[in-house]
Amino acid sequence: MPNEETQPPEEEKLIGEITHYFSNIEVAVIELSGALKVGDSIRIVGGVETDFTQTVESMEIEHEKVKEAKAGDSVGLKVSQKIREGYKVYKV
Repeated sequence: MPNEETQPPEEEKLIGEITHYFSNIEVAVIELSGALKVGDSIRIVGGVETDFTQTVESMEIEHEKVKEAKAGDSVGLKVSQKIREGYKVYKV
């Protein structure tokens, strides 16, 4: 397997980057560069092994539950796998 990052298909749109990961509660903080809402499918890609898709079940801004967020917001959401800061988030 080549030692390079996985590239997303063209129909996926980069909407943010992981800025923090709380491993004890499996929550990621994403700084958004695009809109995101509950129910959206996202793909998280990073390193050589992390590449998974999940549905946004819920998200928070400053510990308040929200249904949608816009570019410039930092949102917290539960993720299904371990991740690291700097990983990219795409809307699928």
